[in-house]
Amino acid sequence: MKRALVTGGSGGIGAAICRKLAAAGYDVLVHANSNLDKAGSVAEEIRAAGGSARAIAFDVTAAAAAKAALEKELEAGVIQVLVNNAGIHADAVFPAMSADKWASVIDVSLNGFYNVTQPLTMPMLRSRWGRIINITSVAGIVGNRGQVNYSAAKGAINAATKSLALEVATRGVTVNAVAPGVIDTGMIDGVFDAETIRKIVPMQRAGKPEEVAELVAFLASDAAAYISGQVISINGAMV
Repeated sequence: MKRALVTGGSGGIGAAICRKLAAAGYDVLVHANSNLDKAGSVAEEIRAAGGSARAIAFDVTAAAAAKAALEKELEAGVIQVLVNNAGIHADAVFPAMSADKWASVIDVSLNGFYNVTQPLTMPMLRSRWGRIINITSVAGIVGNRGQVNYSAAKGAINAATKSLALEVATRGVTVNAVAPGVIDTGMIDGVFDAETIRKIVPMQRAGKPEEVAELVAFLASDAAAYISGQVISINGAMV
């Protein structure tokens, strides 16, 4: 059974991805930072449905701690599917954006990508099979007012996706990014009301976490072996 790690696996999109990968037959590590109980609930739900899952916790921004946690997990075998889903918002218009808001978003999304992906890449290469799937955002493609920090982080991961895909292409490892638009999770509460969604999304609705999870599961499968270095939007025709 192949093993999968989903960072930020206790959130709306992350939990949907965990459930879908487990249903597809992966042994899923449901990651959380501090909310291990929530990740544990997702893992318990997966096991109750007949899947294989376990919750783990570490801070993706703490390089040494993340590496130690991942090395411990690698003792049980290669993690062959990595979904970099962890991310945060700290929105403000740029002239009023504090250094803390800038740094915190970059740290979780971009430095977190490095801290988790780098220790897992060589074991994937040795196994000659791997899937690295980075959850980015439409904001990393077209930008968004009040999200210069978030757009910068997600845009950088889109670029890193393409470069890393080139480096690992000959070893059976693919690297892709999935860029959601407005998805119906707790993160859009108070940000996008129904009328705003109708105006900005041509399909006139928010996407479902399960729709993002379907795309991620496909990219994690053998059927997607020739897809790499791509940034794939899922946004109801916004761009």
